[in-house]
Amino acid sequence: MTQPLEFLERYGTNFPAWSLEDSRRYTRDLAREHYENFLVASAWLPRQLRQDYCNVYAYCRWADDLADETGEPTRALELLAWWKKELLAMRESPPSHPVFVALRDTAIRRSLPTEDFADLLRAFEQDQTVRRYASYDQLLEYCRYSANPVGRLVLRLNGCEDETCFPLSDATCTALQLANHWQDIGRDWKIGRLYVPEDVMRAHGSSPTVFAEDLARGTASRASRETLRDLVDRAAALFAEGLPLSDRFGGRFGLELELFSRFGMAVLEAIRAQAWDTISRRPTIRKAARAVLLLRVVARRAFRAR
Repeated sequence: MTQPLEFLERYGTNFPAWSLEDSRRYTRDLAREHYENFLVASAWLPRQLRQDYCNVYAYCRWADDLADETGEPTRALELLAWWKKELLAMRESPPSHPVFVALRDTAIRRSLPTEDFADLLRAFEQDQTVRRYASYDQLLEYCRYSANPVGRLVLRLNGCEDETCFPLSDATCTALQLANHWQDIGRDWKIGRLYVPEDVMRAHGSSPTVFAEDLARGTASRASRETLRDLVDRAAALFAEGLPLSDRFGGRFGLELELFSRFGMAVLEAIRAQAWDTISRRPTIRKAARAVLLLRVVARRAFRAR
């Protein structure tokens, strides 16, 4: 199976069209090869949706790699522009790229709007030029494009067109994105990014300079911990806002939605457990804790269904 950048080295951006069968196989392989925080095509998913999930995932995986794996912002922007051009042309004429051959089939059958896919590209493009955020509101606007479209696509893949569900999904997806940022401050810093908003830093006597010093020292100062405490509380409030979405759906999909929220909330609890210092150590959730959480969610939903 060829990874995105290896694919470009081998085929370039102009090649004969792939067949639908080969394209579907490619997106399935890509989904299985890449490690993620959750299994894209796991046994939790209904069989009839697994290929569609893989097709959407492959689009996101490619965009992410074009943005972050090229090592050069100018080149990344060029490739993202090419990817966007392929996206916008996808419905007008049969594509050649295996991801778009497979995705076109899914987008047409499941009525997925092009705007959701385009919004994700806007976030990847922004990552090439914006390395810091002056305000929390600016960060939320970034999450609007980097995270929320994924939740909307998942809802649509599962046949949901209820507009009242989308704000709840947005709250959950933004919370998941924020939890990931607070968990990965050290990793983001290594690639030149700091998502901690400067206005929240100032409110707690911190600054980008303080965070830089803490990261260099390998441990969080009191000001950095207080900043992160504030941000963790904000993410927790968003999880609470979005959690009722899972109760609108039964079966495996409702379970999947609740697990996304519960695991994200568990990340925040892990941050609290180490006194809001994610600089000295990245918080993780042990396998045993994941299993217990899964059993609790299954038991709660089974009891509610009686």
